[in-house]
Amino acid sequence: MATERMNENWRQVCSQIESIWNEATFHEKEMKKARGNMRKMVQLIHDKTGEPKSEIFQKISAII
Repeated sequence: MATERMNENWRQVCSQIESIWNEATFHEKEMKKARGNMRKMVQLIHDKTGEPKSEIFQKISAII
């Protein structure tokens, strides 16, 4: 039950990230590598969009 809930929460976070940064394409494999690691997630988004890491961190912090 807890695993299902964690997976659902992760899917929601991924959906919100894709919504915010809709100009970038995020592959499931990339997202899984960054799962649970804020620095990796910020770096992934930065690499895809060029947006400053501080702004990405603030946006992700607001959704989680």
